[in-house]
Amino acid sequence: MASIIKANELQDFGGNSILTSDGSGTVTVNAAAMKNTPAFEAFLSANQSIADNATDKVLCNTEVFDTDNAYDNSTNYRFQPQVAGKYFVYGRTTLDDGAGAMRQAICYIYKNGSKLLTAKLNFDRSTTSEGEGGTPVCNGIIDMNGSSDYIELFAELDSNDGGTANVQGNSTERQSNFGAFKLIGV
Repeated sequence: MASIIKANELQDFGGNSILTSDGSGTVTVNAAAMKNTPAFEAFLSANQSIADNATDKVLCNTEVFDTDNAYDNSTNYRFQPQVAGKYFVYGRTTLDDGAGAMRQAICYIYKNGSKLLTAKLNFDRSTTSEGEGGTPVCNGIIDMNGSSDYIELFAELDSNDGGTANVQGNSTERQSNFGAFKLIGV
């Protein structure tokens, strides 16, 4: 035999609301420890020029969401959550040298100004037709202290032609993006 408990609010012993329901099936989690926030995702809205064989910050300037206003999309282009915990962090950089001479495409996630996560695409250097573009994807779990820690997205492209390359951006497609969310239960 099954039992049914009907309630529009679940509270802890201190009278704090943990869950609420609007009576039509929509449940709201009120306890911060049960939420995957702070969280954000942002993307690059137009191509960004970068120098060949140099590491450049990717200026993801268009927010998809930012639950706690912890991502700066106009000045430092960094995520600085004020809640301590472990965060799943991801970044994708679509790189293009425009000349078909790319040897390597790299995506980095920095923590507090230092490289922490790296993803590389290497192209065949033994042929005359190396790559023109590539999209390395970088992700991992990062501990954040909730006060001063921050993360940033960087890219690097190594090309035989030595000219200027681009991190690809688009106002409607998320070709290069950056995001993170707090993990619960860890």
